[in-house]
Amino acid sequence: MNNYTRSFPSRAANAEVVNAFMRGIYAWMGAGLALTAVLAWWVANTPAALGLLLNIDFATGTQGTPVLLYGLFLAELGIVFYLSARVASMNPGTATGLFLLYSGLNGVTLSPILLAYTGQSVAATFFVSAGMFGAMSLYGLLTKKDLTSWGSLLFMGLIGMIIAMVVNIFLQSQMMSFVISGVGVVLFTGLTAYDTQKFKTMGEVMPNDAAAVRRGSILGALTLYLDFINLFLMLLRIMGNRR
Repeated sequence: MNNYTRSFPSRAANAEVVNAFMRGIYAWMGAGLALTAVLAWWVANTPAALGLLLNIDFATGTQGTPVLLYGLFLAELGIVFYLSARVASMNPGTATGLFLLYSGLNGVTLSPILLAYTGQSVAATFFVSAGMFGAMSLYGLLTKKDLTSWGSLLFMGLIGMIIAMVVNIFLQSQMMSFVISGVGVVLFTGLTAYDTQKFKTMGEVMPNDAAAVRRGSILGALTLYLDFINLFLMLLRIMGNRR
């Protein structure tokens, strides 16, 4: 074997990196979802925590402005943007900590939404979401089709959906809300396949370096976590039975 050949990793070594990378993504995503679920359940079933979050005095039935809830929403946005922009230069432990912090905060802020629906419909929607997510992620992993062209279309669709959601805050149209939710389901199922293939491709060119693999895994976990959570919320609007 000459020096030129030795300078490149073998296919087996490259496959090991890709497998470790993708396993890390799904493992950390699963950990984030578990943390979100636990904290959402705890807040929803702890009157003191729920009252503090929503600024409600359950003794008198009065409610003020939920300043804490708004503050946590802003903190979540800040963490997502900071982590997405700086993860490549972060210590892997810091990146992991920020992802878990975001997952925990998201569980807290999701608790009032989950309370609006029956437990049975939330559970049913979760399993449907998990099935759809799993199928599309598997498609992204296994398909030979290049999904790169989906990116711009999905991004434009996402921007359009966000604008429609903002407009509907003022219109309060139930029909428009239903249409937005349906479009959201299509967008986030597509994004699941697109993002999965994107990270698989990233893993194929990633160096066999534990820190780089860990940082990439956290970025992938955050991206797919967001795809799953948004898919779940869109489906919940369609399938969920309100209390």
